[in-house]
Amino acid sequence: MNIAVIGAGPAGLMAAEVLSAGGARVTVYERMPSVGRKFLMAGRGGLNLTHSEPLDAFLARYREAMPHLRAAVEAFPPDALRAWSEALGQPTFVGSSGRVFPQAMKASPLLRAWLRRLDQFGVQFALRYHWTGWTAAGALRFETPDGEALVQPDAVVIALGGASWPRLGADGDWIASFRAKGIGIAALRAANSGFHVTWSDLFRDRFEGQPLKGIALALGGETVRGEAMVTRDGLEGGAIYALSAPIRDEILTQGEAVVHVALRPDLTGSELTARFSKPRQKQSMSTYLRKAAGLLPVAIGLMQEAAIAAGLNLSEMDSETLAAFINAVPVRLAGVAPLARAISTAGGISFDEVDAHFMLRKMPGVFVAGEMLNWEAPTGGYLLQACFATGAAAAEGALDYLKR
Repeated sequence: MNIAVIGAGPAGLMAAEVLSAGGARVTVYERMPSVGRKFLMAGRGGLNLTHSEPLDAFLARYREAMPHLRAAVEAFPPDALRAWSEALGQPTFVGSSGRVFPQAMKASPLLRAWLRRLDQFGVQFALRYHWTGWTAAGALRFETPDGEALVQPDAVVIALGGASWPRLGADGDWIASFRAKGIGIAALRAANSGFHVTWSDLFRDRFEGQPLKGIALALGGETVRGEAMVTRDGLEGGAIYALSAPIRDEILTQGEAVVHVALRPDLTGSELTARFSKPRQKQSMSTYLRKAAGLLPVAIGLMQEAAIAAGLNLSEMDSETLAAFINAVPVRLAGVAPLARAISTAGGISFDEVDAHFMLRKMPGVFVAGEMLNWEAPTGGYLLQACFATGAAAAEGALDYLKR
């Protein structure tokens, strides 16, 4: 069995491992001069491989795509991914948030060990091979430094990613080739992205780059806790990413989205009201909020920014109103950060176009995996887990297809 894998990210490399372990001769084709570039980028701040929460809760993070991803993730669940990493000499640990990391906290040692294993399995790599579609006869077409190359494998697993961080190799240019074959594709959209806020010059210049820690964000009945970072033109960070799908969709349909920020979600309204029961006297409002509610300057600045935008005056609020405002600060999000700056991508090949093994129904022998498929998930290990799992599932599907 001669099988091609196109794309050397986590989904493609996992497909190559499963295929070679299953007895196939595997060549991985990658347009960049080295492999796993986005994987390495993901590991710069600590490689979040997966998450330790119960599997049912884990699967729910994939929202509408959960039924389509369930079998793949159940076949290669978080525990299997941790065991796989440990077998490569990279044991993992569970952080305080439940996220799972390699003890080295980096992607590079894991990737090096992985490539050594693939080499031992006989996997070949063809770098600087840019896939451009199929010939009329069905051969894979590549642009290479030596000109065009045509490849006719027995089957192919394509894992070319979405379109975020295009300088690392995934820019979504595969879409045209698939649409030419009549494959249905949902438009690619930013996921786990920042959002635009029209800050005042005063707030932007003073608080750009400062984190809002220990907050809770609420939108449409959904609430998440975490952190957010004030950027020059908006907000980003873990709490924002966790709500990025509903925020993005509301902006696309309504033109904006209003999230409510709880700056002291650990305190109830009555507890905060009691803290404001003492008169402010000659204290400035900022000093009063800092002492009574334990708020940092960036949180106080956000309250003042939101109050001014709403035509309110914090100094005129009674203790109960002020307490309620602290845990429901309205922030108007007016736009989505560019796709190229997003952590991941929503949209892609419709699940209606693939069978249970991620083979294209219209193109037998062609399998797809990873972010090319129409799913999204928040950060926290869910992205990599699904990429690994769908890569493994597509590879198993290709082996089964060729055996049949």
